[in-house]
Amino acid sequence: MEVKIHSEDNPELTASREVSVASDHASPLSVDRLPLSVLRGDDGYIAGRNDRDRIWIEGGRFLMGTNDPEAFAGDGEGPVRETQVDSFYLDECTVTNAQFGQFVRETGYRTEAERFGWSFVFHLFVSSQTAAHVRTVVQQTPWWWVVEGADWSHAEGPDSDVNDRADHPVIHISWNDANAYCGWAGKRLPSEIEWEYAARGGLIQKKYPWGDVLRPDGQHQCNIWQGTFPTQNNAADGYAGTAPSRSFTANGYGLYNMSGNVWEWCADNYVTDHENSILAQMVASPDEVRKVLKGGSYLCHRSYCNRYRVAARIPNTPDTSTGHIGFRCASDVLPV
Repeated sequence: MEVKIHSEDNPELTASREVSVASDHASPLSVDRLPLSVLRGDDGYIAGRNDRDRIWIEGGRFLMGTNDPEAFAGDGEGPVRETQVDSFYLDECTVTNAQFGQFVRETGYRTEAERFGWSFVFHLFVSSQTAAHVRTVVQQTPWWWVVEGADWSHAEGPDSDVNDRADHPVIHISWNDANAYCGWAGKRLPSEIEWEYAARGGLIQKKYPWGDVLRPDGQHQCNIWQGTFPTQNNAADGYAGTAPSRSFTANGYGLYNMSGNVWEWCADNYVTDHENSILAQMVASPDEVRKVLKGGSYLCHRSYCNRYRVAARIPNTPDTSTGHIGFRCASDVLPV
């Protein structure tokens, strides 16, 4: 097993999956045996191929990116550029465990974490029983442990489950897994342009979906790390791990958790030269392709990551899964 490190300047998410021999067996606790009632939402509703939870976003021109001094220049956050986006639909929140469970039951789909046999789990969430079997950590970010048997329905390892987290975002989802779900749901992943336009909620060049102040009037607006990273999280915002997908106040377009909670996959290949982005995406070889992630996660902290800002972005390989990566779906506006 080889764990590849992408960069040293992004301690929150630097590991990608590269294995020499991939396991082709499911976790001992098979995801397709979870009863439907366990993963049903609080209101009894399971979203899948319907559109109850999507928001129509009217297209237009907007200022994408940032010149903020807090921006990471190497990530390609800037420069600010005027960008056009067509109208589209975006789901109001990230795909939940209940929704993904329905997909698995109907299709028999097995995620890449299940097929590889492991995924990355943040060290504080691993039980002592599972920790005794951990053999690999990411050297430059030792809070990420390679946990065998970790997958979407066993988020902290084989001795855990998500039965009490039906309305939380599904995690340990690779870009390839997200695409598979979108295809089943009749949707697609949003482009980075669509994602950022929607996250801004109609505001112009604000740092967060709600404005420039992280905690207006002292109120928490998102689920990020509170305390000393990576050893102590006081969960002042109410959550140490994931929060329900409909948490905190929705932005101006009615979208939840566009900052924090979980990183969200976008459709695009990751490039930093925006003037030549189309050419760069065309010439990238399959082994070099990395995909864009937006929004930050519950592990983001200003002292290390500070990527819960709207313009922030990071790359990772399409087969990577971790305990803080999820996704939401977009769909086209069909002509009348």
